Amino acid sequence: MEPLTILIPVYNEGANFPALWKELCSQIHSEFIVLVIHDFPEDDTVPVVKQLAVQGETRLRLLQNNVRGGVVGAILTGFQQVERGPVLVVMADLSDDLGRVDEMLDLYRRGYKLVAGSRYIKGGSQQGGPWFKKLLSRTAGLSLHWLRGIPIHDATNAFKIYDREMLSTLTLESQGGFELSLEITVKAFLGGYSMVEVPTCWRHRTAGRSRFRLWAWLPQYLRWYVYAFRRVHKI
Repeated sequence: MEPLTILIPVYNEGANFPALWKELCSQIHSEFIVLVIHDFPEDDTVPVVKQLAVQGETRLRLLQNNVRGGVVGAILTGFQQVERGPVLVVMADLSDDLGRVDEMLDLYRRGYKLVAGSRYIKGGSQQGGPWFKKLLSRTAGLSLHWLRGIPIHDATNAFKIYDREMLSTLTLESQGGFELSLEITVKAFLGGYSMVEVPTCWRHRTAGRSRFRLWAWLPQYLRWYVYAFRRVHKI
């Protein structure tokens, strides 16, 4: 059984990473390895990760983004390093509900190819964050569920487990940022892959600066939202 591979794209998250690592180790009881992907060697996350490795943390690996600068390139760099098994994308800002990972992994191992954390189902929630961003993501997720039939309610959430072999069948085209998670969800749905969701609580970051660029990335989100209404084609 392949261990869970956790991809963490970072940009100067040195102040957050020790707390994130502690939460990963305390909240996830399944076997996992972590790939920390940075854009440049001077990123202040790099020495923090190296220090943890020196202290004997063998589950940590540093990677430099070799696709293109930014979060999409970092995530795609991580995907390249995984041959098979489950892949989870986690943000370094301590926003994700890591206590749900074991449950998500269990569902993956039951045969689901995409397991999503959802803020917009019973038991899920969102704490803080810009109200307009929340309104847009909620509207997109719920309308894609009710109008298009995507079997999850939170398609834009980046906190998802993907099957690596499924990812290899998808042509990923995102250029901007976190709209990549919407693209993968839409293309997996159109390809007929099975997906399921669990309730999660998303927390707005309390330290550091967010890399989310709503107005710059909104056209790309709209692109994949419209794309979802194409005719389903089974793979």
